[in-house]
Amino acid sequence: MKVLTIILLFSGISAMAQNDSIKELQEVNVNAEVKKKIETDMKMAVSVDEFLASSSNISFIKRGAYAWEPLLNNMSSERSTLTIDGMHVFGACTDKMDPITSYVEVNNLSTIDVKSGQAGSMHGATVGGSIDLKRKSTPFGLAKKWNGAYQSGFELNNKQRFNLGNVSYSGERFVAEGSASYRKADNYTAGNNREVKHSQYSKFNSSLGLAYKTGELSSLRADAIFDMAKNVGFPALPMDLWLSRAIITSVTYKKLFQEGLVKAWDTKAYFNAIEHYMDDTKRPENLVHMDMPGWSTTYGLVSKANLNSDRYASEIQLNAYDNLSIAEMRMYPQDRSKQTMFAYSWPWVTTRFGGLSMNNSYDISDRSQLNFGGSLAVNYNYSKYVEFNHIFHPGAPQEKTRVLPGLHGSYLLTLNKFNFSAGAGYGHRAPSVSEGYGYYIYNSFDRYDYIGNPNLKNEISHEVNASAGFKNEKFSLQAKANYFYIKKYIIGRILSLGSPMNYQSVGVKGYTSLDYATLFNFSLNSTYSILEHLHWKGVLTYARAQDNKGGNLPFIRPLSYQTSLHYMYKKFSVQASVNGDFAQINFSPEYGEDQTPAYAICNLSADYSFKIKDVSATVQLGAENLLDAYYSTYADWGNIPRMGRNIFTSLKFNL
Repeated sequence: MKVLTIILLFSGISAMAQNDSIKELQEVNVNAEVKKKIETDMKMAVSVDEFLASSSNISFIKRGAYAWEPLLNNMSSERSTLTIDGMHVFGACTDKMDPITSYVEVNNLSTIDVKSGQAGSMHGATVGGSIDLKRKSTPFGLAKKWNGAYQSGFELNNKQRFNLGNVSYSGERFVAEGSASYRKADNYTAGNNREVKHSQYSKFNSSLGLAYKTGELSSLRADAIFDMAKNVGFPALPMDLWLSRAIITSVTYKKLFQEGLVKAWDTKAYFNAIEHYMDDTKRPENLVHMDMPGWSTTYGLVSKANLNSDRYASEIQLNAYDNLSIAEMRMYPQDRSKQTMFAYSWPWVTTRFGGLSMNNSYDISDRSQLNFGGSLAVNYNYSKYVEFNHIFHPGAPQEKTRVLPGLHGSYLLTLNKFNFSAGAGYGHRAPSVSEGYGYYIYNSFDRYDYIGNPNLKNEISHEVNASAGFKNEKFSLQAKANYFYIKKYIIGRILSLGSPMNYQSVGVKGYTSLDYATLFNFSLNSTYSILEHLHWKGVLTYARAQDNKGGNLPFIRPLSYQTSLHYMYKKFSVQASVNGDFAQINFSPEYGEDQTPAYAICNLSADYSFKIKDVSATVQLGAENLLDAYYSTYADWGNIPRMGRNIFTSLKFNL
């Protein structure tokens, strides 16, 4: 059952009745699964990707050891909304090698909100749902003015070394906080000590936040994130990343109200810019040298109000942004005296979006609750160099405006130790920049060049969802399921005209709309307290997706499982787990997939907590893929093998 939290205040400000100390305020979440601790049971020094992968409804397409593409409800990233504190940030890589999860770090995040289906439409039009990465926000007036943390570690397999630190100051009227991190890794080895070349990476990330209390119930805050990755290899692709840089900034005004229906209001203006440079200079086997730089620039506004009255709570949000996406492709012949080939793979595409969203919750009784909401948005696209689109779609409009509605509702019932929910949703999404305007974007998975189609219709989703659960003092069991019927499902199909541009391509595909596609997701989660200090957890997931002719859709998770034991004694704890997939029998050869065999991976870790005067510390030692299995999964691009045995250790101090 979804975690239902209706919390009416925001981080960093509180209402003070006389001279009371300022309270730590929280955020509004309706129908949200809020992940509060940025670590997993097995590993405390995780990346953002590793942390999200612990969720039962999030999987990843992996093209290497860095910047995995998140799939929510087994849907590609175009069908989900990914934001940072509600801000839209768009990657600058046509190959999806820079999802926005790659531009943050675990030490500058506080929570991650995951919402499924149309319940995630608060931040924009969606089909699969939303993932909102929430930054840390230090409250005003903490008793301990200075706080900080530092974490360092090493992973043996790819010799990854990392250092993460953050510090904050909390005064009565002023707050300052900052973080910095650096990760560097060499090539990893798969099972049986087989090196996976071009899997190295290095990444630096830093953030700064400043807040000033402008009144007893109001504040002004400025935030910035800077991220840079260099020399990132992608073994599943014919190219690597030379450099990516991101600057993500915002200014936020927040105000609380002690009386009336409106309890809180905050408005955020933001700006972010991404640059991403792919090349193949370190791939001597390539017959033709190619550069693929990309740029993405976004200006935006988010304004929301939180309402509360007795049994009713609501969040109303206005979203608006302007994005410019540019991507180039330049091919150099072996004879450099000959002319190079140049094209815009994203021909200066502008996207302007404006939308109004609402989530509501009404407590019918102490045992039942009704949640409902909706959104209405306008999406505008403009292609500056429309002649690239006219090659395959003569007469295609240079600009296009779409209306994107959405509705959702759910009913929740609690009966003693049982809980039940049922819901439905309806929504539209616009084609992505690549789907609508992409030009010869090479897909190394199925080895086709892809062409966008500006004339695509909106994708229209109909969904139903349900859950049932039981929980007592020692045992819990929770089952969740959802079903999507998606009209005008956008996917690539082989074109009869045109020839491939990339020498590795076998043909050209164009984005088109199927009549419909269906997708079913199911998960079963259980916990059991065997003894006071010994706990078991198990997860089982399954998904099935087909097109309108009964063919399998790609990158759909087969039957998967995870089981783990956690033992705690005083300041010492041990975790052991086994996770794996059954064989992928419902694969899609049409989209480059083949059958992947079943696998099972064993993991083990132990940690110990201690104090040095006023400093709390935790040390951890563990091993992933303990038996050094050689395997790849349905989500590994080009069947690149996963990492073999990896011994990891980390040490964390909380100051």
